[in-house]
Amino acid sequence: MSLLNFIIKKNLSTYLGQIGKIKRKSLAIQNQLFKSLILTGTNTKWGKQYNYRNIKKYEDFCENVPLSTYEDLKPYIDRVIRGETNVLWPGYIKWFSKSSGTTGDRSKFIPISNSSLHDCHLRGSLYVITHYAKLFPKTKLFDGKALILGGSKRKAEHNSKAQYGDLSAILIQNTPLWAEMFRTPPKSIALMDNWEDKIDKLAEYTMNQNITSISGVPSWMLIFLKRVLELKGAKDIKEVWPNLELFMHGGVDFAPYADQFDEIIKPGSIFYMNIYNASEGFFAFQDRKESNEMMLVTNNGIFYEFIPMSELDKPNPKTVSLENVKLNTNYALVISTNAGLWRYIIGDTVEFTCLYPFRIKITGRTANFINAFGEELIVANAERAISEACRITGAKVNEYTAGPVYFSNQAKAAHEWLIEFEKMPHDFDIFVEMLDNTLKSINSDYEAKRYKDLLLQKPIVKILPEGTFFKWLKNKNKLGGQNKVSRLSNNRKIIEEILSVLEP
Repeated sequence: MSLLNFIIKKNLSTYLGQIGKIKRKSLAIQNQLFKSLILTGTNTKWGKQYNYRNIKKYEDFCENVPLSTYEDLKPYIDRVIRGETNVLWPGYIKWFSKSSGTTGDRSKFIPISNSSLHDCHLRGSLYVITHYAKLFPKTKLFDGKALILGGSKRKAEHNSKAQYGDLSAILIQNTPLWAEMFRTPPKSIALMDNWEDKIDKLAEYTMNQNITSISGVPSWMLIFLKRVLELKGAKDIKEVWPNLELFMHGGVDFAPYADQFDEIIKPGSIFYMNIYNASEGFFAFQDRKESNEMMLVTNNGIFYEFIPMSELDKPNPKTVSLENVKLNTNYALVISTNAGLWRYIIGDTVEFTCLYPFRIKITGRTANFINAFGEELIVANAERAISEACRITGAKVNEYTAGPVYFSNQAKAAHEWLIEFEKMPHDFDIFVEMLDNTLKSINSDYEAKRYKDLLLQKPIVKILPEGTFFKWLKNKNKLGGQNKVSRLSNNRKIIEEILSVLEP
């Protein structure tokens, strides 16, 4: 281990105490944070509108302040983007993370205050690195470079002082000076807007460096790593970067990509760390070697609430705070943040797997499901079914999406799956059967609707040519790590868009 590596690990160890406190005292931390957020927001325009001055406890908060979607907050965020101060959070906000979440038509512009930038996003990154060093005391992470597959940024249209871009680009732009020494590539490449050119330039620049860690969305990282292998004429990425030891990933479930990474990175030769870092905040990270469940970070300026999925579609859904969550219950995540997102329904669904410390797994999206016929199919179901079908048939899936087929004179109700295979199943019919049977075994509502084909028919699975999803994203100007293929849709809009790409 180099002296520099030793010094940095020693300095980062100061964060270990904070992580330990999170594990032991999350409820006390959240209670104190709630009071601090309310006090800070009292004199904002939002705080005055919703009478923050009279909010003394959580029940007051629920009574005074409505649950919000992005559409609800958008008029306020638009004012902040134009340069108005003290709207949702005190002071002026310069940075906005542009996020589509899925591949919908409307982009979201999430405000990132100085508090959320430093006390949430950047602090969360330091927690990850610190805890990794604790899990692997002999790490040589800082003897090499951290490769970040990031996005781009630009000035806001109505305010030249404000800037927006992918969250990764904002974090790269604001990387502390000491950390910049370990990051690659330079900003001139990392912040490029054209992803096709960026992949090539990034591969050419980094393929001869000493890369010890990589981070990004699995789907885009695969494209990049395969380009590196192509340029180097190698079969395993460890031939190119022998000291690579860590891949920090998030954004989509890793399970469908695991086999493909095993093909280009020798299994067991690097550690895959699951993190939950969205435009709205840094929420959780994997804290154990043996499980990819994530520990909820409770001291970084985010107050958490949870809506049981049984409540979500009600006119006034009930929420619970962290102290009242239950295991193995699907919740919609609600946050209030140190950037002025108040009681914001982020769109993700989570499930608690442990209550001491609080650990979660992401189960899907509130708007990323199929419930056209009462089957309540969520992304976690789909990912597990795809993985099982691949395991049984030796298949590998690049990308997929699914949506409903509605009743008509020509068709019975079903789910239609569009799948782009990296490796075809040895028996396609068995693949479809395993997909269907796994969904039946893990989702009783789906199984009931499939009973004797009375309502839902067997899934319709269509094989797409290689590159179809890429072409669709490109046509929508959605290339980049922040843009992900929506796994499940409760309508046929995305299905029809992708199928239209195949038309001559």
